[in-house]
Amino acid sequence: MATADLKALDSAHHLHPFTDYKALGEEGSRIVTHAQGIYIHDSEGNRILDGMAGLWCVNLGYGRAELVEAASAQMSQLPYYNNFFKSTHPPAVKLAKMLCGLAPGHMNRVFFTGSGSEANDTVLRMVRRYWELKGQPDKRWVIARDNAYHGSTVAGVSLGGMSPMRNQGGPLVPDIAHIRQPYWFGEGRDMTPEAFGRVCAADLERKILELGVENVAAFIAEPVQGAGGAIIPPESYWPAIKAILDKYDILLVIDEVICGFGRLGEWFGSQHYSLEPDLMPVAKGLSSGYLPIGGVLVGDRVADTLIEEGGEFFHGFTYSGHPVCATVALRNLQILRDEAVIDRVRDDIGPYLAKRWAELGEHPLVGEARSLGLIGALELVADKQSGQRFPQAFAVGNLCRDISFDKGLVMRSVGDTMIISPPLVIRHDQVDELVALAWQALDATAARLAQIKDKETPA
Repeated sequence: MATADLKALDSAHHLHPFTDYKALGEEGSRIVTHAQGIYIHDSEGNRILDGMAGLWCVNLGYGRAELVEAASAQMSQLPYYNNFFKSTHPPAVKLAKMLCGLAPGHMNRVFFTGSGSEANDTVLRMVRRYWELKGQPDKRWVIARDNAYHGSTVAGVSLGGMSPMRNQGGPLVPDIAHIRQPYWFGEGRDMTPEAFGRVCAADLERKILELGVENVAAFIAEPVQGAGGAIIPPESYWPAIKAILDKYDILLVIDEVICGFGRLGEWFGSQHYSLEPDLMPVAKGLSSGYLPIGGVLVGDRVADTLIEEGGEFFHGFTYSGHPVCATVALRNLQILRDEAVIDRVRDDIGPYLAKRWAELGEHPLVGEARSLGLIGALELVADKQSGQRFPQAFAVGNLCRDISFDKGLVMRSVGDTMIISPPLVIRHDQVDELVALAWQALDATAARLAQIKDKETPA
């Protein structure tokens, strides 16, 4: 079909996720037709470097025939069966075994879901069920962070701390509280990063005492906040958080939906920070995005309680552990392991990206360039010295995002923060290309802003 026809049909019938429908109707969609390696291609013949690995998920890159072949073979043998009613199938069993072998040693069970949002719904129910079984049903409060993202279901939005999402479609799930995020550039530059990390951790203890230790069930957070703006916490943050949770015997939930499966140079982000979570929701990179699958890795103290004391756990999904999705996920993990992809992120391509990405910090528009593993962020500012932002009406992040896409690079904007999360298989020369395209996008954004300012300046 012609591009114009596809755009017209899309506008007429397709409601996109996280979209201003009126604006999309006026502009029309970009039609992505095929992809290979780290590049996507659109219907107008443009090749675009996918600096976001889809939505943080295409860790092995596009076009891996092994994953396609695995899906095809499984669909021919057993395209679907559920895991209800005392039934299972080999793909779910094998994937569960491999996942638990990769996870921290105290995690030996996994509950499968269809997505990260479903995984965090599962977390909420498991946490509260655990404390009920321990004879402490009042421990229902879950503490999360401002500007956190834990999915877009009702439970996911309730756990998350993004105001635009929370302000739509309430009421939300009760007994969920939020504390400040460890966003040094945005909120803490009046002190050292180390001091700021401790201040943010202290906010957790303050909230626990405010709610009552006897009422607090868990703390949930991402190792690095992804959708919140690639926010890398100060080194002082996680050790202080861990000490507080140990002090009050509160469950730790580490949301690995983005950081899991190599993004930070370890199998899980919690390993990078030497954490021992009680539950770890996972998704995205589990199958490199080739098929939808998620899950919750469950620590022994929670799993043993559910198994030995719980009776039936009234929770699950039609596609929990779907055999084709599980088969693709298993093959994906095998490739990541056998090709030492994650070791390469830690030892080679991650450090190389950090070196090249830091050079973008010299651009006049950039107040900070930060990265960890294969996550990076650029803070766009009107004044480098003070870090002052542009007026909100300028929508600088969205402007830069659109310019970047037109120049052949997918970068995502979170407010006026530009973020990247490329496929883990990106090469050195492709990192060079990514950085060059990002610089061009910044130059073009600066030029456009200069035009806007000239128009607003009185003659």
